[in-house]
Amino acid sequence: MPALEASGLTALCVYTGVGACAGLAAVAVTRAVYGLEDLFERLPLHWMWWPALGAVVVGSVGLLAPRTLGVGYDNISDILALRFTLPALLTLCGLKFVSWLVSLSSGTSGGTLAPLFTVGGRLGASLGLGAAALWPSAGVDPRTAALVGMAALFAGASRAVLACIVFAFEITHEPHSLLPLLAGCTAAYLVSCMLMRHTIMTEKVARRGVQIPESYVADPLEKVKVLDIASKSLETLNADDSLAAARKRLTEARLTQQGFPVLNAKGALVGVLTRYEVLASEADPRTRLETLIRRPPVVVYHDCHVRQAVDHLLNHGVGRLPVVSRENPARLLGIVTRSDVLAAYRHAERAAQAPVSA
Repeated sequence: MPALEASGLTALCVYTGVGACAGLAAVAVTRAVYGLEDLFERLPLHWMWWPALGAVVVGSVGLLAPRTLGVGYDNISDILALRFTLPALLTLCGLKFVSWLVSLSSGTSGGTLAPLFTVGGRLGASLGLGAAALWPSAGVDPRTAALVGMAALFAGASRAVLACIVFAFEITHEPHSLLPLLAGCTAAYLVSCMLMRHTIMTEKVARRGVQIPESYVADPLEKVKVLDIASKSLETLNADDSLAAARKRLTEARLTQQGFPVLNAKGALVGVLTRYEVLASEADPRTRLETLIRRPPVVVYHDCHVRQAVDHLLNHGVGRLPVVSRENPARLLGIVTRSDVLAAYRHAERAAQAPVSA
């Protein structure tokens, strides 16, 4: 890569914006990969034919632009040195993205590093050229912007932010690129964390039901899913019942349950009422239970871990959480109370401290 000059404060702000745009692109790229994978799964063909269909697309794109074939390190070097005109840059990297996207989504074994570097470099170079043309006094170097876009896109997609910064710094040996890389990759990382639950590396693992650790600290509550500790045999109340009928039921049945999900005529969850709210209410006994609900139900999804349930309980100041399906939030699957969470924590803690047998 040609020698770079030190970046001023204004240029660093522009490179941060380039990194933020790369973060948005990382989210779009990740969703595109798995969205196209889902489309392949819907094809009325056996899965062994999917790579063949992908190969047709890759070969067709290769006929139009032969430089899209292969690993593409020479393309990355040319992008960082700005040896492309802007139209050629957009065309090459757009076709490279299509070729890589279809190839990877069709089940063909392939990597993500070089293709994302190519696409990210193109994005950064384009934004850098635009900023240099519109704001000449900012001191933006399109080559630095290309390097930032290259590293930031991969940092946003993989969230290996420090690895991307060090990697880009090592392969270019450009000390003046370090500050722009720090700013751009950090911005991409933050944008990705806010908009994307999993990374391009972990999304497939998460779809198989495996909990992905988000920190280096082993939290026992992150190893247990909410649905595993939820009470599934629970009494519910009908939203259309009167207050008098609900009181009679609680008194005669001698229910020990303290919180009662309230369901409408279609079986959808509309709220939660506690035993105290039903028995101590001063409302007219003919009042429908639905009118006693003061706020929408605070729920937790069935695939969340217990740590997330604890956060919900504390943040909203409630004693119980209905467990609902992510696909159908109105469908009640169970309920989790503070005592359930405490029991799960004690059980997980004992399991973690138990000696490992030979």
